[in-house]
Amino acid sequence: MNDFKGRHFTGEVILWAVRWYCRYGISYRDLEEMLSERGIDVDHTTIYRWVQRYAPEMPNRTAPRWRQSGVAA
Repeated sequence: MNDFKGRHFTGEVILWAVRWYCRYGISYRDLEEMLSERGIDVDHTTIYRWVQRYAPEMPNRTAPRWRQSGVAA
């Protein structure tokens, strides 16, 4: 399942914008400007919608996963 299916922007762009907003408390308009400087033309209201939709899921997406090390205890 692709959570970003049908979106105009890639999942990578959406997740970076949401992460920057949540982590650094950057305003939506500042994020709009930062993305514009990187060649991504997005409106601040779109970023707001992304944050409302994807911010609650961020801990699940960014939480470290346990991996077996292969070392016997």
